[in-house]
Amino acid sequence: MTKRTGVFVGILLVYALGVGLLMYRLLADIDPRYRESAEESLVETAHLLASVVEQASPDGHLDAELLRPVFRRVYARSFSARIFDFEKTGVELQALVIGRDGIVVFDSLGRREGEDYSQWRDVRAALAGEYRARTTPAIAGDELSSVMYVAAPVRDAGGGIVGVVSVGKPVQSLNQFVAAARRKTLVVGATSVGAVLVLALILLLWLVRPFGLVADYARYVRSQRSFSLPRLGRRALGTLGAAYDEMRDALAGRHYVADYVQTLTHELKSPLSAIRGAAELMQEGGMPEADRQRFVANIGRETQRIQELVDRMMELAALEQQRRLPKVESLSLRPLLEELVASAEASGAARGLRVELAAGETAWVEGEAFLLRRALGNLMANALEFSPDHGTIEVALRAGPRSVELSVRDHGPGIPDYADQRVFEKFYSLARPATGKKSTGLGLAFVKEIAELHHGRVALRNADGGGALATLSLPRMAAPPG
Repeated sequence: MTKRTGVFVGILLVYALGVGLLMYRLLADIDPRYRESAEESLVETAHLLASVVEQASPDGHLDAELLRPVFRRVYARSFSARIFDFEKTGVELQALVIGRDGIVVFDSLGRREGEDYSQWRDVRAALAGEYRARTTPAIAGDELSSVMYVAAPVRDAGGGIVGVVSVGKPVQSLNQFVAAARRKTLVVGATSVGAVLVLALILLLWLVRPFGLVADYARYVRSQRSFSLPRLGRRALGTLGAAYDEMRDALAGRHYVADYVQTLTHELKSPLSAIRGAAELMQEGGMPEADRQRFVANIGRETQRIQELVDRMMELAALEQQRRLPKVESLSLRPLLEELVASAEASGAARGLRVELAAGETAWVEGEAFLLRRALGNLMANALEFSPDHGTIEVALRAGPRSVELSVRDHGPGIPDYADQRVFEKFYSLARPATGKKSTGLGLAFVKEIAELHHGRVALRNADGGGALATLSLPRMAAPPG
């Protein structure tokens, strides 16, 4: 993953994590907030009923009988109240009147009169002039039957506490509102994520050329002689990937260019310093002719190095901007490999190097012959440079059901541990065993870009038994054209 892709994906992950944490906190906070609101209403109701009982008990003798017909009528009352998305048709409020000794003297439901409630937290606190609330299941072990209770003291004319009114409401009646609030919160979160995706789409339409990409894909489909769903699917994914890459680069913009310029400048410092040093020495008088010729050769060599660096950099930059193959054709790989092996063997003949090709039947891929030739040529050139004199380079073609592997192995020193993760970085290069010099460090980066353009991948690792093994994997065509 490139630095630009990492930053882009990192921003999306941070946003997703932020939305996730926010949703988690909001969803966890909904139930307590609804209970607090319900508890506040129950407190007011409890004090209202306590005042009514106080008026009926002026001598301090607790009398709650006036509540019985009231609750009987209210429970029998039929009504319809639309509360947001829910329709309420009955009263669920419960009330208990409890004497100073903790014995229930009135129950609106008529079930618990005569029971001892002195140890319930809300009753015990109210008898002591304090406030507590409790939530208790009406059916033991069944949390869905839980009822929230609050209590208010009943006082006589002198201010003494003579009893308690405890008011309760089933928690289940609150849960429907809690569930609805959670659904709405999730909708808001999903809408937020959708809005970000829409924004990304708008940026895509604004910053890149999606209609051109779609037109390219349409031309590709029309050019196919036979319909192959996997092949068309890979091409469609490639088109989407190209759109994403262009959007990412447009957003990265300046920083991407700055990274390129900074890296290129760093690589140019060394040859420029060598050229300047040689030129300054040549300006001094009395230099022997042999030394002058050596410095002239050094200037030429470093100039050639700068030229090669600039040329390769321009090629790589053009390839990165390409995003998709302008011309796709069906390619037979064995003839391509035979041509490259013959060329590599001629290049290594002076050092006694042999290049062996192991390939059975040919395999077909879709791609651009020029770019694949360059990619494989770079891998073979690397193998030639790292092979010992009179060594052997092994090139192989292996065809699987869905992919084709092209491998190039040398028997050189292999890849040091410290360089294992950096071989595909731009400008990173290892010294060649024969000369001790480094290349531009762009060859493998070039191969990696070509592999990605062909929806494949490239890997470089140490081979069993010594040397390095480079493998280029490409999607295989189901059948040769014709």
